[in-house]
Amino acid sequence: MRLVFVLDCADPDSLADFWAEALGYERGPLEAPYVALTDPQGVNPQILLQRVPEPKSGKNRMHPDLRVADMDAELARVTALGASVVRGPLVDGGWPTTVLADPEGNEFCLIVDPRHHEKGSST
Repeated sequence: MRLVFVLDCADPDSLADFWAEALGYERGPLEAPYVALTDPQGVNPQILLQRVPEPKSGKNRMHPDLRVADMDAELARVTALGASVVRGPLVDGGWPTTVLADPEGNEFCLIVDPRHHEKGSST
């Protein structure tokens, strides 16, 4: 068995650029209705961006959490790529967290493990 995540979107070709940069993944070509994103290390699950006709509505029932060492640096990096802040930064159960949305509005979180939280970060 192999785990693959599928993200519905309006424009998988352009959204693939955002997610490939955000995750450090390699993107494949558009093979309608999909664009595949693959971890170059072969460790993390593949992601398929799938073109669908209906727009996103409501909150995601599942979303990626990106565990990062430096909230400020990663927040600056992903917002420069086109993400927008939905909520935060905040501390959720001791875990510094920022809720963001990709360019099509799909939510994801940046989270710092408090056991590895670097001194000097503003979160």
